[in-house]
Amino acid sequence: MKKFYFTSESVTEGHPDKLCDYISDTILDETLKQDKYSRVAVETFASANQITIAGQITTNAELDVEKIVRDRIKEIGYDNAELDIDYKTCKIDINITKQSSDIAQGVDVGGAGDQGIMFGFASDETEEYMPFAISMAHKLAKRLTEVRKTGIMPYLRPDGKTQVTVEYVDGQVKRIDTILISTQHEANIDMEKLQKDIKEKIINVVIPSKYLDDKTNYYINPTGRFVIGGPLGDTGLTGRKIIVDTYGGYARHGGGAFSGKDATKVDRSAAYMLRHIAKNIVANGYAKKCELQVAYAIGMEQPMSVFVDTFGTNTISENKILEIINRNFDLTPNGIIKYLQLREPIFTKTTNYGHFGKSELPWEKIIELK
Repeated sequence: MKKFYFTSESVTEGHPDKLCDYISDTILDETLKQDKYSRVAVETFASANQITIAGQITTNAELDVEKIVRDRIKEIGYDNAELDIDYKTCKIDINITKQSSDIAQGVDVGGAGDQGIMFGFASDETEEYMPFAISMAHKLAKRLTEVRKTGIMPYLRPDGKTQVTVEYVDGQVKRIDTILISTQHEANIDMEKLQKDIKEKIINVVIPSKYLDDKTNYYINPTGRFVIGGPLGDTGLTGRKIIVDTYGGYARHGGGAFSGKDATKVDRSAAYMLRHIAKNIVANGYAKKCELQVAYAIGMEQPMSVFVDTFGTNTISENKILEIINRNFDLTPNGIIKYLQLREPIFTKTTNYGHFGKSELPWEKIIELK
């Protein structure tokens, strides 16, 4: 019997890095609503009551970037500069240029917008074909936001993190060993009440009881108070939560971030396509676990390499799986964009609680593969 423990984390929409991701993805969606062929690479930086927007946008769209920023901060629930950030008074700096002509010359003819490696992964551990630890961490983080916004726990503030440690036996999920939740809150809340409410109204609602036992460890705001949060407590930056956004560290990562980038950037689009393919390899019964890697060169259409690893769980040879991939999917940047309809303004749906495992997203669709 082989036993090991694996841990993944998630964050709420109010985490400073996710605030930045959300602003960047909203700017992207707003450009695509007006001009489907917009080229966008936008970064957001959040610090003490200040937001900085920088990057490159080539578009016919007319954008009110300052309004987008303030509306997103308000939507998340930040309204107090003494605790986190205030959407009404925060300073906003904007420094946006157009895409480099050197990059554009390769993208214009259908080539990749950058070089790099991307990974896709799927596992039959959960019904959404995601690793168990990150799936549970996302659900806890999402529930943290729900109980705050619906008034079930109105004393919470937007910033928060979750973490789940899973015990595996012989490669199978056995139980949850540890749950860690840290959440921002109003100054006057009693810690015992907060801990009791989180266990009853979040953990026990989200986590199936069969995975919890008398040995499960619970850590709720282990340092005590968490009143100062958001960009006041810690600066935020677009693209810094790449492991939260993908597979919680359970699969490899090529290093490229997603948010704020249009689909000509294969960092984003190819990762989505590989997730789609890996998920369907598992869903079609060709493997119980599948990881794919692809590599691109800037300006070139066809990938330089495609790699398949099923970790010994395959029911047909990996060479046969590669043949299925080549027969069914166009991995050129334009082929991916067309297949997944990535010129549509869908990217704010991806920002929070993971870019994978959400049934409404096109790369999560299950198809028949032959």
